[in-house]
Amino acid sequence: MQHFLQSEPWMRFQESLDREVISDKGFDWSYNAYLEKGSGNTRLYTPYGPSLTAPEAFPDALVSLKKKAAEHRATFIRIEPTDQLDPATLTSLGFKPVTYQQLNPTHTLVLDLTRSSEEILSDMSQNSRNLTRNYASKGLIFSQSQKPEDITILTSLLHKVAARNNITPHSDSYFEKQAKALFPLDAARLFFMSLQDQPIAAALVYDSPTTRYYAHAAADDDYRKLSAGTALVGQMILDAKSRGLLQFDLYGIAPPDDPNHPWTGFTKFKKSFGGTEVTYGGAWDLPLKPLPYYGYRLYQSLRHLSKVR
Repeated sequence: MQHFLQSEPWMRFQESLDREVISDKGFDWSYNAYLEKGSGNTRLYTPYGPSLTAPEAFPDALVSLKKKAAEHRATFIRIEPTDQLDPATLTSLGFKPVTYQQLNPTHTLVLDLTRSSEEILSDMSQNSRNLTRNYASKGLIFSQSQKPEDITILTSLLHKVAARNNITPHSDSYFEKQAKALFPLDAARLFFMSLQDQPIAAALVYDSPTTRYYAHAAADDDYRKLSAGTALVGQMILDAKSRGLLQFDLYGIAPPDDPNHPWTGFTKFKKSFGGTEVTYGGAWDLPLKPLPYYGYRLYQSLRHLSKVR
């Protein structure tokens, strides 16, 4: 199944960021990729791709990727296969696992929406289920929007979260461009919970023909006792079910064997909605120009070490 980051709407968003989009497809494979240009190197990056209907199709996809990368003088190719490609095979082809940075989650949690709403609710924790059912009794109002200007509801809450936790979120411009590119295509939607006409929790989701992805969210800590964020996710799940979508992807959890991972807290939150854990193959680089590539890799590795110390 093609991931949303391999979709046509996502590529239109990438073009709005002034990135050059490169696409190709063949029998049992396809990819959407874009060029990312840095100081001294350029990479051809296919997020959560290439898309394959069978692992045996990968060599043909790779031939195309190499050709496109050479045409654009890329330093290296980066792939993030969601299909189960053998790491030994990737290594034999010259790919290097990316261990120093992560662009997209390797582990995620996916809910099956083909079941009845009651079955979906029964898989939630008791607290999440109760909040999903009874949020209105707390005075909360569930709303949604595809007006690009309403993205400020989310960005305003993100600023509060960032200030509280001393983190740096994506820029407002990044979200504004997403809204302008994706909302008119019905490929994304803003959901929010309000109390007395004041939004106190919001989330941006991506929608493919089969799957809703829980992408970005924020809640006002001043109202944390209301657990509006929990009720919001529960209602977004039921809304996706009502629209005929097949899955709800909670989009990123901590590795199961790392209890000290920085995502442990919100992983516990996401698991309260049920779902099945899914593991992808991670990010892999194929160097095409060894000297600048290994210089880039050394620089990124040193940056990573300085951050974890």
